[in-house]
Amino acid sequence: MFKKILVPTDGSELAQKAAEVAAELAKSQGAEVVGVFVIDPFPYIGIGDASAAGLQAYMSEAHSASGKALEALGHVCKAQGVVCAGDTIERNVVYEGIIETAKAEGCDLIVMGSHGRQGVQALILGSVAQKVLTHSDTPVLIVKP
Repeated sequence: MFKKILVPTDGSELAQKAAEVAAELAKSQGAEVVGVFVIDPFPYIGIGDASAAGLQAYMSEAHSASGKALEALGHVCKAQGVVCAGDTIERNVVYEGIIETAKAEGCDLIVMGSHGRQGVQALILGSVAQKVLTHSDTPVLIVKP
């Protein structure tokens, strides 16, 4: 039924749980997993050298977090014997990056956690998962805690 499953990750515990669900589902369907980590652009304030140093530190930390999150997804998939590829992208709007990746990769399912590292802030602003669920043409499976 499913051939390619997108798993957005932010490195949170719930994202890891979603990865486990996706890997098990992929194994049962003979599908492959595509992981994506979306980096929000650096909030540039345009003031002198501090912005350049801040950008460099921000991007270094973001890419480090991305590498760890995608590596964890890869380990989960490997344990299930599932093919997994992952990528890091930058987008101003995280949910749009997830939806764009699903379309670009030809994914037929998105499996993601109900909330990530934003926690209570997400309840006020609206979670990425809610926006993906609302705007995506691709079916979405939400994994809850």
